[in-house]
Parts: sequence; structure tokens; C-alpha cells
Amino acid sequence: MAFGIKREELRAWKKKIDRGEIAFLTHYWLDDRFPDCNTVTKVGCRDLDQLAKWGETYNLKREWIHHRENGYSHFDLLGEHQKRVLLHEKAAETKLFKK
Repeated sequence: MAFGIKREELRAWKKKIDRGEIAFLTHYWLDDRFPDCNTVTKVGCRDLDQLAKWGETYNLKREWIHHRENGYSHFDLLGEHQKRVLLHEKAAETKLFKK
């Protein structure tokens, strides 16, 4: 279940994707399969080859891309891997990682 995301944040993420940029969207998220995770970051791009190449930098496999017919295909980042990627990309929203 996703929550804590504003409509404008979602629109901005989609606009970046539409322009062919790598776009990040972090929001609160609860899923019983991942009890230690309370946020997820979606990393998307219109150009799937570009997204896959970006993912290779972080050992993400092309087959892990969530393909969406609406054009907003993305990787989902969770937990410590999410934190490392965001800090490396200087896109971390530190309020989400405070204990």
C-alpha cells in the first residue's frame, strides 16, 4: 500500500520520464512481504535501454524493470540498497531514513 505522496510529486516524476530522464520517486509503502521496509523508490525512464544501463551501475537486472503500458516503467528500490543508491545519486530524502 502506497501513501505519503503528493499528486504534484507524481506529476513531476512522470514529466521527467516523458522527457527521457532518469526519474526518482520515493514514497512511504507497506507490504507484509517486506516488513523491514517502509519506503520504496521508483526509478523510471521512458527509454528502457537507458534505464537498464543505469540499473547495471547498481547491479540491477533488466528483467527487474516493472514494464508499464502507460510508459512509466521503473525499478523498485527497497531497504539498504535503496538508501545506498539514493545517497550515491544525491537524491536522498533524508527524512525518510531517520529512525
